[in-house]
Amino acid sequence: MLDLTFESPKIKTIAGAKHDWELVIGMEVHAQVSSNSKLFSGASTQFGAEPNSNVAFVDAAMPGMLPVINEFCVEQAVRTGLGLKAEINLFSAFDRKNYFYPDLPQGYQISQLYHPIVGEGEVIVDMEPGIARRVRIERIHLEQDAGKSIHDMDPNMSFVDVNRTGVALMEIVSRPDIRGPEEAAAFVVKLRQILRYLGTCDGNMQSGSMRADVNVSVCLPGQYEKFIETGDFGHLGTRCEIKNMNSMRFIQQAIDVEAKRQIAIIEAGGKVDQETRLYDPDKGETRSMRSKEEAHDYRYFPDPDLLPLEIEQAWVDDIAKTLPELPDEKKARFVKGFNLSEYDASVLTADVDSAGFFEAVAEGRDGKLAANWVINELFGRLKADEKDITSSPITPAQLGGIIDLIKADTISGKIAKDLFEIIYTEGGDPAEVVEARGMKQVTDTGAIEAAVDQIIADNPAQVAKAKENPKLAGWFVGQVMKATGGKANPKAVNQIIAAKLAE
Repeated sequence: MLDLTFESPKIKTIAGAKHDWELVIGMEVHAQVSSNSKLFSGASTQFGAEPNSNVAFVDAAMPGMLPVINEFCVEQAVRTGLGLKAEINLFSAFDRKNYFYPDLPQGYQISQLYHPIVGEGEVIVDMEPGIARRVRIERIHLEQDAGKSIHDMDPNMSFVDVNRTGVALMEIVSRPDIRGPEEAAAFVVKLRQILRYLGTCDGNMQSGSMRADVNVSVCLPGQYEKFIETGDFGHLGTRCEIKNMNSMRFIQQAIDVEAKRQIAIIEAGGKVDQETRLYDPDKGETRSMRSKEEAHDYRYFPDPDLLPLEIEQAWVDDIAKTLPELPDEKKARFVKGFNLSEYDASVLTADVDSAGFFEAVAEGRDGKLAANWVINELFGRLKADEKDITSSPITPAQLGGIIDLIKADTISGKIAKDLFEIIYTEGGDPAEVVEARGMKQVTDTGAIEAAVDQIIADNPAQVAKAKENPKLAGWFVGQVMKATGGKANPKAVNQIIAAKLAE
């Protein structure tokens, strides 16, 4: 593991407020379980299917249809808990959450309130290289998703698509340990990264596979510390929940807007109402959705159609043996094994596919050089082309071949960039392309010396200036590289020029 310093957050004063205020934030992240079928039926979870085509009788709440637990979804929840270093509860149970859902045919949601499948864990949030914050996870429970109401197809009526009804969700609930907008976004980024490494959720926020509810409250300086000491929520302000946030940028904006709204109410002598709100990014405001319900408002009771879930420790242990190397461990290994900076290692391990690509390039090669080419050249070009690493036109073997040619002094760094462009756009074996196109670096010192002599003979005035000011020798280097079509070995060119000018 990397050596990390766990710092208290740097609380910023809210602009325009009469007093100093601190933010206290908790998150409820809904992550769709990566599974081909739903939590209680065999219906497909395919995204983008025709409306109401992925619906089993159970999903449609047909009379007499009973739910049957999907074992793989349970395994994915356990796998997630293990990845978050959380307690796995060998006994858990499902409850009915009663509420009016226009897009949930059965009229209630099957969830877990009293006995969740996963208990307390943690997420280490990277704030900057070497600095981290620990955010505690309170619980993870399994539940079914609702469908989708569609309001823009007809001016007089709404339509319902129940394809998502019954899709398995993991609700990952944090403690109120987050203290600012940037930290909240960083928490979601890190959580999504871990889930992707585990393969338990694809983390696609645009398609709804992952979304966050953000609980925001404000308190006076020192009150949060009292809450940590006592566990008494009375030290914190009244919280409001902002529902269904689907981007890091909107999460930060919504927290900032909501904090300022609450502070303005309190400083004007008012009282913040506990409620659920929605964020409107166009207007830059949150608006009331409904009063915040408590558990008793949903009339939770054990689901009579589902027996309690009892799992064996041996099964949990078997799942633990299959866990992949997680981001923090991989980053630490990259720093140590490839002699990378923590920043470069963070960039390379941000995505599991990127990490795998880099490792394939770096195997048996200079890790720093490989990281430089992957981060600066490849990632830069992919970003410009709006592609990700999985659709890279250049393979690890091809990029590794370019690096091999650099290390063998077959090509210079400049030629390597030209070669990269050719391989990226046209493909081919780097060594064969270099040979076929005459791109080899000129290493013959005799040929280089002849070019240097010619340029010195043609420019006596520049020679005189360079002898007085050695910094002007760079001009000769440029001329030699130009004369050789950029193929001369830069190191040899510099050495020969320095020797000639010293004569």
